[in-house]
Amino acid sequence: MKKYDLIAILGPTATGKTSLAAHLAARLHTEIISADSRQVYRRMDLGTGKDLADYEVDGTSVPYHLIDIAEPGTKYNVYQYQQDFLKAYEDIRDRGLMPIVCGGSGLYIESILRGYRMADVPENKELRQRLEGKSLEELTEILKTYKHLHNTTDTDTAKRAIRAIEIAEFGQREETSFPSFNSLVIGVSIDRELRREKISRRLRQRLDEGMVDEVKKLMAEGIPAEDLIYYGLEYKYLTLYVTGKLSYEEMFSQLEIAIHQFAKRQMTWFRGMERRGVKINWVEATLPMEEKIDKIIKLYGSTEE
Repeated sequence: MKKYDLIAILGPTATGKTSLAAHLAARLHTEIISADSRQVYRRMDLGTGKDLADYEVDGTSVPYHLIDIAEPGTKYNVYQYQQDFLKAYEDIRDRGLMPIVCGGSGLYIESILRGYRMADVPENKELRQRLEGKSLEELTEILKTYKHLHNTTDTDTAKRAIRAIEIAEFGQREETSFPSFNSLVIGVSIDRELRREKISRRLRQRLDEGMVDEVKKLMAEGIPAEDLIYYGLEYKYLTLYVTGKLSYEEMFSQLEIAIHQFAKRQMTWFRGMERRGVKINWVEATLPMEEKIDKIIKLYGSTEE
């Protein structure tokens, strides 16, 4: 077996995967490439759970890539991510380091690990007009009818579901090639009840730290409410609260449920990746950090003889 040329760390939200990746990067003296579809946006910090403090290990900052690279209000996509990933990957490899990709956006990670040939999909106005007015549930059912890759993890708003259908409709035209990697893939697993507890605690903490004010500032910049709602999860429910569509209690309750459902969809996607041929080496989130790192180093070293 040839040596690895990429390490991937994945897992659902609130499993501590970023901290694990940072500690591993510190041990290997290397850098991290983020695989998060919303952390690419500047000034969207608390709502996307950037937790940049996790990149500090023993007083040293671990370099990271593909965070804070796009402006709020724009629509970053997996095609752009692949191009940006390759630039970061080649930069790290050119300096003789082992890149670590880390994140929970299943489509982004799988597009890298399985080398999907993606297309830069243009807007299909006729299709959008045809789907306008359909409920999220109806759109989700339509999305399920497509056999090739589509994103069902992040489609928690009608606009995102329509975009996913648009991509599926476009099909495999105008593809760009993408290299294949021999990747060591690490999954961070966590007990479902513990995951739920951590998600709820983390949500309260981010609200206390000013997540509502973050949304208000973005809207004060002139970013339309509908653009923020497009990003889903925290930005969807916080925007509905700020614009008076939901009470604080309704916002918190609905958002908490939505994040739990999102984490469940993430795990469903990762299990699907395993069925599609990606070998994921699972490590338990509750193990001591050093023990997790030692397990990964042992796996990594198995081809480094």
